[in-house]
Amino acid sequence: MNIHTAMPAAFFRRFAISLILFLAAFCCFQPAQAAPPSESTQSASATAMKLIRFGADPKIPFDAQAAAALVDYVLAAKPSRETALPTVNKAPGAYYEHDTKIGFAGFLQYSYTSQIPSILTSPSSLRYSLWSHEQGKLQKLPASWPAVAPNGKPTIVRGMQRDGITPDLNTGIYYEYDLRRTLVLFHYKGKQVLFTISNQVDVSEVGKKGFILGSDEDWNYYYSGEPGSARTGLGWVKSYIYDYFSVGVFVENGATVRSGTFQWIRAGWNGVNFVKPEHIIRGFKRNAVNSKTILESPHLPSPARIAAAYQRLSSLPPTELRERYEALEEARLSLAVQSGKVNADKTKKPNSSAGVPKEQMVEELMLEYWKIALGKPSLVTKQIVLGMK
Repeated sequence: MNIHTAMPAAFFRRFAISLILFLAAFCCFQPAQAAPPSESTQSASATAMKLIRFGADPKIPFDAQAAAALVDYVLAAKPSRETALPTVNKAPGAYYEHDTKIGFAGFLQYSYTSQIPSILTSPSSLRYSLWSHEQGKLQKLPASWPAVAPNGKPTIVRGMQRDGITPDLNTGIYYEYDLRRTLVLFHYKGKQVLFTISNQVDVSEVGKKGFILGSDEDWNYYYSGEPGSARTGLGWVKSYIYDYFSVGVFVENGATVRSGTFQWIRAGWNGVNFVKPEHIIRGFKRNAVNSKTILESPHLPSPARIAAAYQRLSSLPPTELRERYEALEEARLSLAVQSGKVNADKTKKPNSSAGVPKEQMVEELMLEYWKIALGKPSLVTKQIVLGMK
């Protein structure tokens, strides 16, 4: 009898302690609580959900009226550029907007074409982002986006996307998951507008332990491949992103692009959600800082130059590509050891590139090219990245 009564008590204590640690990891260094949604924000949130349903189901027609209402909301003056959104399907949500000083055509070319990996404008958020269709065969995004005429039909592109994200700022956890993606380019009141709609497919892979090496703006991360968290006491935790859906609205606004994003996330451990709107907004800001810095940089290479580098890496023989990728993995491990994030006695696992898709290896190597092009220190030499001195 003593055994049967003691075991549940011990389990409960362990569960309670673990729960407290996990909550602390999510909430430490938490920014101020997001403002509650106003009436106009609640209306915009409901409108965004119409577009999310359109993205999830190809049989649903594009709702031009809903799209127009969402653009009007993004362009309207507001007391704050960030706010909480009403919870949807048990997922908390948030809205965030910012402006980037770049022409709309240039924004599209750098961010949403097959010529340039999208991770290059989101290096602090994405480890890789692979576009495909549901059967897995690679399907390229458009090489360019011709402007839509005032009375022209919207350009709609649908596909599947496999994303791997960088370690979280608080927990160090990184995830991989599949998204159903829909991109819509259309004309509205003399402006070009792009909608990017995302719906997560199934639950993510288990969250794994990662580390930010140095400043987050250096874009150096270590990916252990081990389930768990980098936070003390949470190395064993098995967390997931249970649901994620969003609408990104990008509007031509003179010499700038106005970006407004509606996003909902449900993630945590043991089926319990730990995400709050403040966490989502912090992620928005993390991405916006780096994206603006890149797209507004005077050192930004031309699209043709980036495309040439991307093509060169993509054309490498498989053996040579894997050698270069493994050199990058070794450099990450070395930096992780030097920074004290990983024990010195841990060695790189053999065949670390086994099972890694070619496209992922190319994108991760492209990030090192990107650092060199923008004047940042790279983990590997230019010779390793592109075979150039």
